[in-house]
Amino acid sequence: MAPVAVRRATPEDARAVARIWYPGWCDAHLGNVPQQLVDARPETTFEPRALEHVQHTTVATVDGEVAGFVMVVGDEVEQVYVSADHRGSGVARALLAAAEQEVAANGHASAWLAVVAGNVRARRFYERQGWTDEGLFGHQAPHPDGPIPVPAHRYTKAVRP
Repeated sequence: MAPVAVRRATPEDARAVARIWYPGWCDAHLGNVPQQLVDARPETTFEPRALEHVQHTTVATVDGEVAGFVMVVGDEVEQVYVSADHRGSGVARALLAAAEQEVAANGHASAWLAVVAGNVRARRFYERQGWTDEGLFGHQAPHPDGPIPVPAHRYTKAVRP
């Protein structure tokens, strides 16, 4: 197995990030979120969103190819996605570790993230990585017409600032 390299994203990574993000988002969200959110997230919106959030994005590469990414804003790990070809290869662990370090570097003592209630695979992964499920809450997914409430679990983990 090739080694995983982690680096800050550049605008040139937006297309590769979107190619991972959209199918991963579908895997995690379809059937688990309100239809209004699904309708608000067509495939064409992911590359512009990836470019808009590039300053918050870290990518993991394997053999020079973007294999996954994480977005961190303040103390929140907003997005963690790995391409289907690289799931189970350690890419997600490397990205999550980088995110935890970034949250600490941002001066926060703990990190948090939201996982839609039905995404059991992700929830198990975070728990194996030492994150604590603090229970259900109404996550407010951004939407131009106002936030869309999505049932999600809030996970937290202490990090060292």
